[in-house]
Amino acid sequence: MPSPTPTPAPTPANAHPAAPAPTTTGPSEPATAGPATVPSATTTTVPRLLRRPWTFLVANAVLMGVTTFLASHALDRPVADPEGSFLGPSWVRLPVLCLAAIVADLLPRALWVGRLHPARCVEAARERLRTHWTGARLLLVTVGISCFYVVYVAYRNLKSLLPLIREDKFDSELWRMDRLLFLGHDPATVLQDLLGRDLSAHVLSTVYLTYIPLVAILVTVWLVWSRNIGYGWWFVTAQGVAWTLGTVSYYLLPTLGPGIMYPWLASDLVPNGTSDLMDSLVASRHGFLWGDGDYQGVAGFASLHTAIALLWALMARHTVRSRLVQRIFWVNFALTVVATLYFGWHYIADDVAGAVIAVVAFRVGAWATGHRLRRRRDPDGEPGREHREVPAAP
Repeated sequence: MPSPTPTPAPTPANAHPAAPAPTTTGPSEPATAGPATVPSATTTTVPRLLRRPWTFLVANAVLMGVTTFLASHALDRPVADPEGSFLGPSWVRLPVLCLAAIVADLLPRALWVGRLHPARCVEAARERLRTHWTGARLLLVTVGISCFYVVYVAYRNLKSLLPLIREDKFDSELWRMDRLLFLGHDPATVLQDLLGRDLSAHVLSTVYLTYIPLVAILVTVWLVWSRNIGYGWWFVTAQGVAWTLGTVSYYLLPTLGPGIMYPWLASDLVPNGTSDLMDSLVASRHGFLWGDGDYQGVAGFASLHTAIALLWALMARHTVRSRLVQRIFWVNFALTVVATLYFGWHYIADDVAGAVIAVVAFRVGAWATGHRLRRRRDPDGEPGREHREVPAAP
């Protein structure tokens, strides 16, 4: 809630949004006589549409979807759903996660508040539906899930088409840059010598593979449980921007990655899930290029593991009050970067580019959904951050 002083107070990270207010206020009209100007439908509708928090998200989804269908049609390739193994195809997986999150939100709360009394539990569930599952929340969840699905599947398909559109690769240049930065050594070899090739491989593999289900799970969490609905729009919009920029980066600088281009870099590791995943991706690439496969998932520059993990950390830093949760995301980001180099998934330049994508996506998402970012100092004197939300009409 804004303070009674002329300067509005910053919106807390876990506070319910205040009643919708206009995003902008026009200047006062001069006190001069003259005919009143009646704005036309065009001058009022278009700016109002552009102020919607979902406008950029929907436009990005349309752009990615249309590009995917045009590219697939031109190359005579089907549009694939590449990750149908996790709770079924994407069009089933994301709604299932959303419905599961709704149940997980309602059921424990109803049982706790109602103290297992049937009538009180039903009343508690109704109260939660009335106060939390408003029309604005349902719009966020429906549009957010749908647009994320379109962008993510489009990203995976455009990534798959990469070797059919660009055959050149820049692995040798980035590999020489890595060796220059590491004084003649490969980053993967240095990290394996430093951390070991047994227990560390299993730990980093777990971190790397956990990313895959977290992509969909965290979108659901932010859309369903963000107390401030604006944070949900910010999160899903930034995610869409990151996947889009990642797709562009694949085509700007095509690479396979050091572990695939130079397989001996990871040949001494103990068998682990990440190494199995790399072998599977190589096999699917061969089937796609020289067999009857419909999909391949190999592209190195930039690292979307790094980009999305950093974006999670930035969003948690600015929208989640718990310092413990923030630190967990930052630790996850650091371990993810190490894992990309340790297993030979990426070159150093890939991770740097991924970090740039995350920062750009974070800021574009903030701008597109009406958030303002500025630096400040926390009350305890430590450097902090503040953002002031400019509510946008749903």
